[in-house]
Amino acid sequence: MIRIVFIITGLGTGGAEMMLLKVLEHLDRQRFNPCVISLIASGELAPRIEALGIPVHSSNMNGGVADLVSLYQLVRLIKQYQPDVVHTWMYHADLLGGLAARLAGVSSLAWCLRNSNLDSDKTTLSTRVIVRLCAWLSTWLPDSILSCSEQARLIHVERGYFADKMVVIPNGFDLSRFKPDNDARTSVRSELGLVHDVLLVGLIGRFDPQKNHTGFFKAAGQVHRRLPHVHFLLAGKDIDKENHALIHAATDAGVLSHSHLLGLRNDIPRIMASLDVLASSSSYGEAFPNVLGEAMASGVPCAVTDVGDSAYIVADAGRVVDVGDMDSLAAALEEILTLQPYEKLAMGNQARTRVATHFEIANVTRKYEEFYVNLLKSPD
Repeated sequence: MIRIVFIITGLGTGGAEMMLLKVLEHLDRQRFNPCVISLIASGELAPRIEALGIPVHSSNMNGGVADLVSLYQLVRLIKQYQPDVVHTWMYHADLLGGLAARLAGVSSLAWCLRNSNLDSDKTTLSTRVIVRLCAWLSTWLPDSILSCSEQARLIHVERGYFADKMVVIPNGFDLSRFKPDNDARTSVRSELGLVHDVLLVGLIGRFDPQKNHTGFFKAAGQVHRRLPHVHFLLAGKDIDKENHALIHAATDAGVLSHSHLLGLRNDIPRIMASLDVLASSSSYGEAFPNVLGEAMASGVPCAVTDVGDSAYIVADAGRVVDVGDMDSLAAALEEILTLQPYEKLAMGNQARTRVATHFEIANVTRKYEEFYVNLLKSPD
């Protein structure tokens, strides 16, 4: 049995963290014995990982001199598990977890890249410093570097990461969890106080500059002026009525009365299945947006900006516009919303088929497993 220690910066509900959870849920436990270490205090996903019978530990790193003690403890913890493979996720874990793994004597180490934008105006100075260090260390510290998207791979090679070590494995999605569901369509509209045939445009994601909620509302305003019966559903961390920036953007766009801010939800499959179209207005930073695969698996077409691998994910099963072009995003949303029912159904089926063919989670997890086996076979 192959022992794997996964080291990740944190265990909140971000895209990287959710993908790690999905891999752990589908990992062949007859062949692999996993353990997870979070560099910072364990987040919301820790109990879900522990429920799988997988140990979760936290190094409680907070910055400063105390992290030297935490690093020493991390080395001891890795030695305790004697892993065959260490796989680190996200920059801080790649750097600190990678160094700790080598100090612990681990012979097979992989990094994981989840970001596709490193511009100075969109990335903190500390992160840019760590990326520069990782680029320099990439020639000798990791044995392999897994990227979740081709765009992320290209960006990091441009920044000096060692290209020959790069492997691309896309994110994966559970088609039994995300699927078309007419009952969800009805129940969500009932929850929102809407009649059953109201059209819903969704934007699912935490409040963050890269998600470009302000731009989304600009597009929503244009859609509303042409299709005044359409409503807009938003969900994610800090997506609520206490968020004054969101309220201001919706008010300026003239769609506040048609907008539903649901906050952080634990029923995202139900929410996804209720939508007529999912919008992604992101302006930077996305590598492989999970929400696109989740919506497509639910039979929901997507209208997206061309950020990260979004265009590759959607292909011809949705619509893609230039980054920052909210006029075109509005037109794409309107085009999908005004399709004949049979046309919209066909596009949704095409979207689900694309996920089943390229991004089904069991198949993606098999690729991860092959990656780990090949890592062990690689010469030192």
